[in-house]
Amino acid sequence: MIVFDLKCAKDHVFEAWFSDSAGFEAQRDAGDVVCPVCGNTKVEKSLMSPNVPAKARNAGPSSTEAAQAAAQMLYQMRDHVEKNSDYVGDKFAEEARKIHYGETKKRDIYGEATPEEATELREEDIDFGVLPWPDRKDA
Repeated sequence: MIVFDLKCAKDHVFEAWFSDSAGFEAQRDAGDVVCPVCGNTKVEKSLMSPNVPAKARNAGPSSTEAAQAAAQMLYQMRDHVEKNSDYVGDKFAEEARKIHYGETKKRDIYGEATPEEATELREEDIDFGVLPWPDRKDA
């Protein structure tokens, strides 16, 4: 695994893990790499400082431990969202609009939206977030 510093077309910088450089390019070209700040899918690698290992590795957790901790946090986030929000499936954009415009009661929802639907929601100033949704361990 390798971590890349990425930058979207709106200059938001963020990190993401990939199996290799080709894996990043394949996911980016498929529109699967999404800026966590604005949801933009026009993403490129940003300048990165080299990872120079220190002589003494006792300073902190290994990269494997850090990756495992990050993955665990994502599973916990997914569990929290599923327990505290209504799943609306592919009707996410429609339900988000109804809540935003007061056509239905305000509540937390989650589901799926196409990149086009996400762009339309942003243009309507409807607040939502894109989560790095991990696959279920038990699936």
